[in-house]
Amino acid sequence: MKKILIFAALVGFVVACGGSEDTTDSSSTEAEKTTASAAEPAAPAPDGEKIYKQNCIACHGLYGDMGASGAFNLQTSELTVDERINVITNGRNTMAAWGSLLKEDQIKAVAEYTMTLKKD
Repeated sequence: MKKILIFAALVGFVVACGGSEDTTDSSSTEAEKTTASAAEPAAPAPDGEKIYKQNCIACHGLYGDMGASGAFNLQTSELTVDERINVITNGRNTMAAWGSLLKEDQIKAVAEYTMTLKKD
C-alpha cells in the first residue's frame, strides 16, 4: 500500500512539474529581452560630498566656512544652485575654474552638496 502511495505521489509530482513544452510566443520573448536590455541601470550619480572633500576643503573648509585664500563662506552664501554651478565651472575672483577638470554632473553634484552647508 505504501508503495502505491509513493508511486502516486511521484507521478503527481512529475505531472505537476513536467511539461517541458515551451508554449511561449517567441515574439514576446524577444520583446522581453529588448525591454530588459533597455532597462539596464544607469551609472550612479556622482557623490557631491566626496568631490567637495577632495577638491574644495582646502579653501572652503569642511563646513564651507573656512574662507582661506578669499574663499566665500558657503554657509552664508545667497547663491542659487545654478549660480554655484556657474562659479564652479568658470571660477570667480580668486576661485579657480573647475569646468575643465570636472564633468557637468560632478559640478552639479558639488553645487547641490554645498547647498546643504547653508545655515538658515
